[in-house]
Formats: sequence, C-alpha cells, structure tokens
Amino acid sequence: MRSMGRTAKPEPRRAVLPGTGRYQAVDVVRGGAIALMIAYHLCFDLAYFGLLHTDMYRDPFWIVARSLIVTLFLLTVGVSLYLATRGGVRWPRFWRREGRIAAAALAVSAGSYLVFPRSWIFFGVLHFIALASLLGLAFRRLGGANLALGAALVLLGITAAHPFFDQPMWQWFGLMTHKPVTEDYVPLLPWFGVVLLGLRLGQWLYGRKDVPAWARRENGRGAVRALAFAGRHSLLIYLAHQPLLFGLLWLVVR
Repeated sequence: MRSMGRTAKPEPRRAVLPGTGRYQAVDVVRGGAIALMIAYHLCFDLAYFGLLHTDMYRDPFWIVARSLIVTLFLLTVGVSLYLATRGGVRWPRFWRREGRIAAAALAVSAGSYLVFPRSWIFFGVLHFIALASLLGLAFRRLGGANLALGAALVLLGITAAHPFFDQPMWQWFGLMTHKPVTEDYVPLLPWFGVVLLGLRLGQWLYGRKDVPAWARRENGRGAVRALAFAGRHSLLIYLAHQPLLFGLLWLVVR
C-alpha cells in the first residue's frame, strides 16, 4: 500500500507503441512520404491520360517533389535499419523482410513492363531498398562517421558522372552521364548516402537515454494516427495504390 504522505511518480511515456516495438514518429514520417507519393502518382496518371497538362519528367517542381519524397523514404530506411539492428541482427526476421521487398520489387518490374515496355522499372525504389538494407548492415556501427560518409556519397552521386556507368549492367550504380529510360530510377549513388544519413539520425535520436519528446511520442489523433497507420503498412500501400489509381482513371477516360 502506498504511503498517504507521498504521491506516486507518473510512469514515463513509452518510447514505442505498446505491443508493436515501433516508434510512431518514424511511422508518421514514412506515412507522410506515402501520402505525398500518392498525390504525386495521381498527378502523373492525370498527365498520362491527358487530364492534367504538365511535364512530370522535366518540370523542376515535379523533379524536386520526387526527390523530396524519395529522401523521406530513404531517411526512414536508415533510421529503421538502426532500430532493427541496434541490439544485433535478427537474421530470420531480416531475411523475411528482404524477401518481401525483393518479391515486391520483382512485381513492380513485371507490372511496369506490361504497361511501359519501353521504360519499365529495372531499379526503382524497392530494388534500391532491398540492396541498401543489405549493404547498410556493414555501416551500422560506424556512428558519427556515417554523417560524413553519407554526405560525401550524396555529393559524389550528384556531381560525378562517367560514360562507363552508362552501360546497362552498371546503370543501377548511378554516376551515369544521362538518366536511363525508365519510370522509376533510384541508383545506389547518391541515394545510399541518404540511407547512411538516416542511419546516423536514428542513432542520434534513439541511441541515447534522453530521446526527444517528439521522437518518442506515441499518442496522436486524426491525421497523425492515419499517417502512422500508413507508415506501418507502407509496402502494401505502395504496391496497391498505383494500380488502383491508374485503373480507376482508365475507366473514367474510357
């Protein structure tokens, strides 16, 4: 029985969602990227069917918008990789996740070939995430060095180019002198640098005792909970949203 002269200390706010082992803040950011991606693809589909007059491939607004969306996704990949491996790599779980992402990437390649046979997706965001998650294991213990290394890889990827990497077998690496003809292209450079920055960000936020309140907050209403839900089911939403949008607009146009 508690002493009548003392008040019980309030329980500290949990850093993770109860029963899930997930940090809601990471899911919210990932969910925000999902929402932006859906809006981007809706505009892309509207332009494809002639219902929106814009150049999704060359307009600086859409180029920057796509880069922002990919950056948000890949930062959360790095943060999540840190969270998933800070206590050691749980190999069965890791390989299950890798298998799901690789299978989804193959499905995207096959589906894009059916719709866009001349510009099918051979190394898009899912292909990249599968490779980057595997490579990232070698960098997870580098700590602050990932900040400098990540920034260096980003700088190298956006400033350097060589005709050698224009060869089809090396286009996944980046450093091409021109963008290949494909609907989604996320090469290893510069984007692996973003993953390393996310890996460092995850360590900085969650590798210490005084985790910032916003990074450990688990409660939310309305949009926050919706974004967190989307972030927890990002792979399914990624795979399903574009066929649904494209199919609905096709029906409308026809």
